[in-house]
Amino acid sequence: MANLEEFRAETRAWLEANCPPEMREPVRDDKDVYWGGRNGSFSSEAQGAWFDACVEKGYTVPAWPKEYGGAGLSPAEAKVLREEMARINARSPLHSFGIWMLGPALLQFGTEGQKKHFLNQIARGEIRWCQGYSEPGSGSDLVSLQTYGEDKGDHWVVNGQKIWTSYADKADWIFCLVRTDKEDKYRGITFMLYDMTTPGVSTKPIKLISGNSPFCETFFDDVKVPKSYGEDIPGFVGEINRGWDVAKYLLGHEREMISGAGNADRLTTIGAAMKRHTGELDPILRAQLAMFDVDALAFSAMGEKFLDEIKVGKAHPAQPNMMKYSGTELNKRRHELMMTAGGSRSLEWDSEVTRGGKPSREWLRTKANSIEGGTSEVMLNVIAKRILDLPGA
Repeated sequence: MANLEEFRAETRAWLEANCPPEMREPVRDDKDVYWGGRNGSFSSEAQGAWFDACVEKGYTVPAWPKEYGGAGLSPAEAKVLREEMARINARSPLHSFGIWMLGPALLQFGTEGQKKHFLNQIARGEIRWCQGYSEPGSGSDLVSLQTYGEDKGDHWVVNGQKIWTSYADKADWIFCLVRTDKEDKYRGITFMLYDMTTPGVSTKPIKLISGNSPFCETFFDDVKVPKSYGEDIPGFVGEINRGWDVAKYLLGHEREMISGAGNADRLTTIGAAMKRHTGELDPILRAQLAMFDVDALAFSAMGEKFLDEIKVGKAHPAQPNMMKYSGTELNKRRHELMMTAGGSRSLEWDSEVTRGGKPSREWLRTKANSIEGGTSEVMLNVIAKRILDLPGA
């Protein structure tokens, strides 16, 4: 415990010295978020300085081993770092599907060559990834995917289509589920890695009801995917035709990532709601805000309990489903309350006062939370079956 308190003191001092004041302010829009990648650019000197400091310290991926770009922190130390960053409202230095999803899969299933090659690039923000999972006819039943890779010896020729591919139009590489055996539904999928600039790859943004286009349709027309990118760097993760094992593991981390939206600072919700409201809050709304505050605390406690259970190997494999469902439902409630408290101003769509209709656009965006990463109905079915041991219909 003494060592942990010493680490806390050192971390607090480092953050005070290296996190610029601008990086402690609430995120206002997409420009305040840095995704890295080949075409990444900083919106300010402060954003660049904060990112560089975190990369040097290993704090873009603090729990990853040092040889892969991390800081090698223990789970307890990583928790202290999260707490100290939250204390000063420090922004995340790097947003990345490589960190949240692909990285954990590579740590679990990747070769040593893949880990050293790709994880270091992810940690340094040099490569931006997107996820090729869902297809027009394969959403909740993901294993029915039809994108096919024809084996050509040292490479595959991939044809097919993916949909809801977040930020595919901005990504450098894709981790993609491709069917390589049409005879076996589960043991006929390979988890491939390839460059989005490969000939035959194209994307088309999908406009959402929020007016923004974070999702894309992604098309593969005779795309040549190498089976190797160098010594001990396969172009696939895990085993050929066993990509579903990797996919399931990654889905757990994706659901944890999506559930994190519900863990936004509860005081931010109430403070923003109070600030935007033009008059006195009525008693019913005050009660709803208090109920949200309690539920947000409970969700945070559930998340900490889950992390502690992971550390001692007692976590239930279906717990990410529970976190995903609870977190996304909480996030939708948060934005509902912010819209309610904001009154008619929250309905504005394109004014400077609301920074381009930010409240209403973000509220509309949350409607997808209960679909992406597994629908709420599917999550509840998994919880009922695997955690509560309820009988099937």
